[in-house]
Amino acid sequence: MTISTRGAGKAPAVLVLEDGRSFRGRAYGAVGETFGEAVFSTGMTGYQETLTDPSYHRQVVVMTAPHVGNTGVNDEDPESKRIWVSGYVVRDPARVPSNWRSRRSLDEELASQGVVGISGIDTRALTRHLRERGAMRVGIFSGNAVQDEGVLLAKVRQAPEMMGADLAAEVATKETYVVPAVGTKRFTVAAIDLGIKGMTPHRMAERGIEVHVLPATATLEDVYAVEPDGVFFSNGPGDPSTADHPVSVMRGVLERKTPLFGICFGNQILGRSLGFGTYKLKYGHRGINQPVQDRTTGKVEVTAHNHGFAVDAPLDRVSDTEFGRAEVSHVCLNDQVVEGLQLLDQPAFSVQYHPEAAAGPHDAAYLFDRFVTLMEGQRA
Repeated sequence: MTISTRGAGKAPAVLVLEDGRSFRGRAYGAVGETFGEAVFSTGMTGYQETLTDPSYHRQVVVMTAPHVGNTGVNDEDPESKRIWVSGYVVRDPARVPSNWRSRRSLDEELASQGVVGISGIDTRALTRHLRERGAMRVGIFSGNAVQDEGVLLAKVRQAPEMMGADLAAEVATKETYVVPAVGTKRFTVAAIDLGIKGMTPHRMAERGIEVHVLPATATLEDVYAVEPDGVFFSNGPGDPSTADHPVSVMRGVLERKTPLFGICFGNQILGRSLGFGTYKLKYGHRGINQPVQDRTTGKVEVTAHNHGFAVDAPLDRVSDTEFGRAEVSHVCLNDQVVEGLQLLDQPAFSVQYHPEAAAGPHDAAYLFDRFVTLMEGQRA
């Protein structure tokens, strides 16, 4: 990636997909070139949380909402210490942000962090193209990086693909840190950081949990050194088929029958640990308006998603695994994709979406209470 932060608002820009389709617009954020996997997010709010979600590492995010940046950027809502998206695509960026918490414009924030974006293109047409053809590699070029489109297309096709990408360790913490319980401490949880969002340990802390956030490279011995009442596996980027180390650690947790909760990447890790396969979705689920049914209660929830891979587990029956019986607990009502797993003979479950949902909705917040219930049951 080559970048400059000067003249972003006036520079011409072009977006080139690996199948040869291109869109011309104006630079937004930094000027230069960037590459990644083109995906779209259907959320109408929460762009700051999206940009700082480590699960978007090496992805170029297309916003389906036409107006972006209206509330500017504040210092309270980031989910991590930096923007993780590789590039950003918007149709009609706000000219002047308006919000009492705003400290700077989104354009300024993107430029200061070196994130190359493009504005003024038909994001509806681009989204429809990705729905029909699937997520694919893409490049954004602006300013002096704009060249003959044949040259740019060749660059895009040389970029790495998401299939086979092992990215969790690139975004995870390098050192263990502790998020203290709010109020009286009730439990200790070891959380494996595969790309964790800041709101996740906060949601647990609100329930009296002291959270020890461990690097993605943590061993089973590291996990049990904190004497956990439960173990949590976070969201994160990349292809779950490459995550052999987290799978090995989770299998050790399952062997000890410690209460276990996983979200997003953690759901895929549980699937692999139980012997199920994973596969890449055509264009994934991203946004804060995805309908999911909790099959254990029949309740339908509106949920926040960010995943391009899914677990291949049977929806119509209980499966026998090395760790006891397992079933699909949640399913997406749009396409019947597996959105949750649970073991029936020991305290372990996971969901494919984000119950912490900092930008909302909060329909799935009960899942943290379900984790607490498992730890209470184990302690009793």
